[in-house]
Amino acid sequence: MQIRGHNILVDCGITQGRDASVPIENWPIKPAEVDFIFLTHAHIDHIGLLPTLIQQGFKGEIIASHPTIALISPMLEDAMQFEELGASERKKIAQTIDDLAWGFEFGEAFDLGKDVFFELGRAGHILGSCFIRLEDRKDGAAVVFSGDLGNFDTPILNDPESAGRADVLFLESTYGDRLHGDRAHRMLRLAEVLDRCLSDGGKVFIPAFSLGRTQEILYELDRIFSNAEYKTRFPHLASDTRPPVFVDSPLALEITRIYSSLKDFWDGEAKALLKEGDHPISFEQLYGIEKHVEHAKLLEVKGPAVIIAGSGMCTGGRIVNHLAAGIEKPENDVVFVGYQAAGTPGRAIQRNGGAGGTVALNGKKNDIRAGVHTLSGYSAHADQGGLLAWVERMPEKPGRIDLVHGEPNARKALAAKLAERGYSV
Repeated sequence: MQIRGHNILVDCGITQGRDASVPIENWPIKPAEVDFIFLTHAHIDHIGLLPTLIQQGFKGEIIASHPTIALISPMLEDAMQFEELGASERKKIAQTIDDLAWGFEFGEAFDLGKDVFFELGRAGHILGSCFIRLEDRKDGAAVVFSGDLGNFDTPILNDPESAGRADVLFLESTYGDRLHGDRAHRMLRLAEVLDRCLSDGGKVFIPAFSLGRTQEILYELDRIFSNAEYKTRFPHLASDTRPPVFVDSPLALEITRIYSSLKDFWDGEAKALLKEGDHPISFEQLYGIEKHVEHAKLLEVKGPAVIIAGSGMCTGGRIVNHLAAGIEKPENDVVFVGYQAAGTPGRAIQRNGGAGGTVALNGKKNDIRAGVHTLSGYSAHADQGGLLAWVERMPEKPGRIDLVHGEPNARKALAAKLAERGYSV
């Protein structure tokens, strides 16, 4: 978009699954003509094109929250390993991003120049995630980009804040057609799966994105294994010895370390646990798997065990090897804790789990004999009710709402609900 001569880009991600992207050569302006790139958060589907834009001449400013700035480097370093870039080129791109990137506080208005101001508000999606409000103070016109909105009562994260007035609102719609279970319900279901795992000596495979979801799952596991109520309710959780939990992802381990260094941005609940001596994302029987040789050994480890590994949609990474080795064993379980895009192996496992279902992993068709569970309440995205509530907390109705970041059915369902409430979509 353009405001008072400023060429502004909000997010620049890489699509996943069957989602289509607009080639850069078809953009209305060239990367070298972009003045500012605003980043709502550090997931690859929002920042993944940064290296390409820099290679094609972008020399403007990158604007984000302080935690997002801290998370950009490891996320892109991991992503660039899969591109045809040499080590020196990756280092050069990383240094350029570091030179161009600026971190800003939440809830304060900053001047871009020419009477254009911006403000970042907490979005509650992952640590550092924000929505962005841009205002032309000469004529009062304002636009809000929701970014990815999270749920209330998400571990570690502060709740999503309300946005100010907007003439145009760009609203995400990932789960615009469904409702999540609440936090207590999802923890109960996770405890049930863990109890089953421990009863038959199987493994629980949790495909999880390295940024956000892994840390949330660690937090919930710590709560489950520490809570006397769960130990009373589920006999196989009553043992004083926790089952081993393996985080099989160098990136997830690095992100977890960064999360631990950003305690000032945690919510009150997490800070209180830490003050009591309970580090909520670091606990007994938690093991990090860094090297590939350790990963190979973990494939042969007997259950019971919990294994968290990426990628979150099973499109690659170490989780694919774990599933290829264990999805045909009925004593094992696969627990999905995030959205599975159309065309991904994760979506195939979700849909085909049960009698006769198969999935292709590492070039081979595998029968799905493991239990398959989806805990939608763990989604980092707000559901339909959360999206509607967030919009309704705005001080007045936006002049227009444009729905983005959702499949057609989700956008259609959310648009209908917004229209029922008198919004222009």
